[in-house]
Amino acid sequence: MTIKGQAAFTIRNEQETALLAERIAKLIKPGVVLALDGDLGAGKTTFSQKFAKAIGVNDVVNSPTFTIIKEYEGASMPFYHMDVYRLSLEEAYDLGLDDYFYGSGVTIVEWASLIEELLPPERLEMYIAHEGGEERNIRITGIGEPYASWCGALDEMGAGNNDDRA
Repeated sequence: MTIKGQAAFTIRNEQETALLAERIAKLIKPGVVLALDGDLGAGKTTFSQKFAKAIGVNDVVNSPTFTIIKEYEGASMPFYHMDVYRLSLEEAYDLGLDDYFYGSGVTIVEWASLIEELLPPERLEMYIAHEGGEERNIRITGIGEPYASWCGALDEMGAGNNDDRA
């Protein structure tokens, strides 16, 4: 039986997106996979940019929509940023994207549900819903350990849930 944890956050602006990204970045280690999904234009790439900055990536991080994957050097580990929106499951498999999931870096996959069969069984899933203006609702599901416990840790750090600490 797989252990799951969940948390939900309301993000009111880009600064709160950065704060959530920083708090998640404090928990990561090599081999972490963040699976992002959500509405078109909801902020998956913005979250990825804020996360990259939080782990010490100094390069400009932009959407890998047409390149599929971009690799960056972070302060303590590589950062792999993927956008699989234009790929079929078979194409993703042929490209060997799953090799990144078990490597020495941290991976963010935008539109991850499109390649769910290739994702590691333990991961952190994020769904970002655009609520109008700058407001976003983010649902985080930790599948397996340590990801399930991260949801509680994020709450303890004050990352969201309409909490004025965020």
